[in-house]
Amino acid sequence: MRIWQADFYRRPQADAFWQLLICDATRSFEYQASCLQSEANSSWVGEQIKLAAGEHLPDIIQVFRPQSLSLIEAAGRSLGINVEPTRRTFALKQWLQEQHPLALDKPPPTPLPENLWGEKWRFATLSAADVEEAFSDRPIPILNIPEYLKPINLGLASTLPVPGVIIYGGRQSMRLARWLKQASPVSLSYIAGAPDGLVLEAGLVDRFIVATFADQEVAASAQSFEQRKQQSKGLHFLLVQPDDSGMTYSGFWLLQTE
Repeated sequence: MRIWQADFYRRPQADAFWQLLICDATRSFEYQASCLQSEANSSWVGEQIKLAAGEHLPDIIQVFRPQSLSLIEAAGRSLGINVEPTRRTFALKQWLQEQHPLALDKPPPTPLPENLWGEKWRFATLSAADVEEAFSDRPIPILNIPEYLKPINLGLASTLPVPGVIIYGGRQSMRLARWLKQASPVSLSYIAGAPDGLVLEAGLVDRFIVATFADQEVAASAQSFEQRKQQSKGLHFLLVQPDDSGMTYSGFWLLQTE
C-alpha cells in the first residue's frame, strides 16, 4: 500500500504564496511545489498530486493540519484517493521543522460532555507484555492497538510498566467508548494547576478535560503517570469498562505522547 503524508499551507512571512509538501514515511520520496494564493485550490493540489505520482497514485494521503484537510480531501476525492486525518505524520513534520518552527493553533481544552462521563476513574499500569496479550484476544467492542505502538515494535522490555488511565463508565460505558472512537484519542497528559487536570488530546487539534482534581494523592499518581510515560517512550493506554469486575470491557486504546 502506498501511503503519502501531505501538507498545504500559507508559508510564514510569505502571505502571497502557498506551499505543498508531500513525502512518504521514510522520506525516500519527497515532492515540493508552491503557488500564489489566488491559485491555492483543490484543483491545483490535485494536479500536483498527479505530477508527483506519475503512473502510480497513492492509496492514502495522511494530513495533520486542519487548515489543509478540506482542500486535500477534495483533491483526493477527484482522484479516488483516501485522505486520512492524523497527527502521526512524523516524517512530514520533521521535514517542516527543518524549514521553520512548526506551530499549530490549539484550542483550550473543553470538558467531556456530561452525559458521557462515567462513575469513576484511576491511574493504572500494565507490563509491556500484558498490554497486547491481555486485550488482543478479548471480545472488546472497540480495540485500537496500532502495529507501530505495540511495545515490541518500540523496543520496550516486556517487564516495563506502561502507564494508563481506566474509566469505569457504568451504564454510560459503551456510549463513552463510541464517542472516544469518533474523537480519535491521541494522548493523555497531566496538567498541573488549580485544580490539576487530566487532558485528552484527540483528532488533529482537539483537547478535552477528562478530569480535574485537587487531592494530593491523585496528584502524586499523576506525576508517576508522567514519569512512567518518559520511561515507556511516551506509550500509555486508555481503558473504558463498565465496572471493576474485570469481566467486560468497552474500549481500549494504545496512545503515545507526541
